[in-house]
Amino acid sequence: MKNQIGLNADYAKQINEKLNVFLSDVQIVYMNLRGYHWNIVGKHFFALHEKYEEIYDVVNDMADEIAERIIMLGGVPVHAYSKYIKMANIKEKENVITSEATIKEVIAELNQLLDIEREIIEFAGENGDEGTVDMVTGYISEQEKTIWMLNALLK
Repeated sequence: MKNQIGLNADYAKQINEKLNVFLSDVQIVYMNLRGYHWNIVGKHFFALHEKYEEIYDVVNDMADEIAERIIMLGGVPVHAYSKYIKMANIKEKENVITSEATIKEVIAELNQLLDIEREIIEFAGENGDEGTVDMVTGYISEQEKTIWMLNALLK
C-alpha cells in the first residue's frame, strides 16, 4: 500500500519514527545553541555570539522542514519538549559558557547530527525516498562546513 506521496506506507511509518527522533535531536541542539549564544564569554565572544545565532537560525529552519516532511509522509511530528528529551540521542547542556567549551560542544553535536543524517539518507535511499534524501543532504553540507570552520577556530 502507498501513502499520499506514493511511497510504501510501511516504509513511511519507519522513516517517520526515525525523523521524529531526528527532530528531537535537532530541537535539543537548537536549545543548546541558544544557551551558548546567550551565555558565551571569552575572547571570541563577539564572533561566537553572532555565529551561534546564525547556526541556531539554520537549525530552527531544519526543525520546521523535518516536521513538514513527517506530515508529507503521513505522520505526526513530535512537538513537546518533554518528548524531545526522552527521544533524543543528543543531551541538553547547561552552563557551558567559555569559547573553547562551546565550540567543542557544537562540533560534537553537529557530528552527532551528521551520523544520524547519514543513517537516514541510507535508509531513505534504499526505499526510493528522494525527497527525504534531498532534504537531509543539504543539512550535511552545511554542517560539515560549520564543523570545519569551528575546528579552524580552535587551532
